Amino acid sequence: MRDTAGRPAETASARTAVDAAKVALGERGPVWWDDGAPDYNRHMARTTPYADWAAALDPTD
Repeated sequence: MRDTAGRPAETASARTAVDAAKVALGERGPVWWDDGAPDYNRHMARTTPYADWAAALDPTD
């Protein structure tokens, strides 16, 4: 979108195209992976079933 800086109509068109691409890729829109598993997105790893895994990670990696 840097190519459209200063041109609002072209910026809006570019944003619409980007949004359409993200929807087509499944990044936006309805959830397509609903398998019934709990969603731990936006949770600290230490407060999820992944706590042991997270604690074992090397922080220097």
